[in-house]
Amino acid sequence: MNDVEYQIECTTRDLATYLVADFSFDMENALRTVYNSETFKKLTNPKTGLYFQSPLYVYDYLKAEIKTGKFL
Repeated sequence: MNDVEYQIECTTRDLATYLVADFSFDMENALRTVYNSETFKKLTNPKTGLYFQSPLYVYDYLKAEIKTGKFL
């Protein structure tokens, strides 16, 4: 696993954990939500540089996407 993949996996884990805490999702639904989101697509595209941002920064995008139904 390279550094980019590691950062993406750590951020994904953190995003799911935040969903469990903030939205009372169970871990399975939290991970499904993350993996099926437009935010995750952007996170896994190294050209966006989103993987390099803090998990809370990325989580703001995910929360907005959940609330509005689209990536902002």
